[in-house]
Amino acid sequence: MEKFLASLQNYHSKISFNPWADYDPSCDISIEAPEIRRENLLRYLTLRKNARYLFIAEGLGYQGGHFSGMAMTSERILLGHHPMVRPQVVLGEWHYQRTSNPQSHLLNAKQKAEGFNEPTATIMWGCLAQHHLAPFQTILWNIFPFHPFKESGILTNRTPNREELETGIEYAQKLMSLVPHMQIIAIGRKSADTLEKFGISCQAVPHPSMGGANKFRAALSDIFTNE
Repeated sequence: MEKFLASLQNYHSKISFNPWADYDPSCDISIEAPEIRRENLLRYLTLRKNARYLFIAEGLGYQGGHFSGMAMTSERILLGHHPMVRPQVVLGEWHYQRTSNPQSHLLNAKQKAEGFNEPTATIMWGCLAQHHLAPFQTILWNIFPFHPFKESGILTNRTPNREELETGIEYAQKLMSLVPHMQIIAIGRKSADTLEKFGISCQAVPHPSMGGANKFRAALSDIFTNE
């Protein structure tokens, strides 16, 4: 796990944010923010060393993994401010900390008070609970495990480009070798197409963003009902 995290930390790009290595003075709470996110991810993966399911979406979002360090998991969940998801299902008993700066002028009042919240994270964790999937039996990930952002600013999301997806598949393969025999479920077409291009068998479901939440829930229900 340590070698895997080191390989993640070694990635650098001018058009994406590496939450486990990069420090952003405009939004991060301190220079310790990348290390907090690194420890979160290490704890997350260590708890899931025998996971059965690997959900792979496209790229980290600024409202989710950018500040939590974990895919499809928001800072608001970790801080105990989410109305539906408790932090213990993510990291168990843990020293939960925020990494976004509540003094930053880029955050709105709710974000300053409770941290960032990601709609995809809410839907994803809600579906895990709905289907009674033990949280430590499931790993959430992205084909491109970093946060791609637009030229307009770091608190934006951008679809990973082809080069980023093909770079990201290497990390996905490393993760699969660390936790073998997982059932892989691709979230979104880009994720499914990239996995299939590299010969990785998976089941595909629609991405819940942009009004696709109901289709996402229905597709997951079909998968777990027919198991």
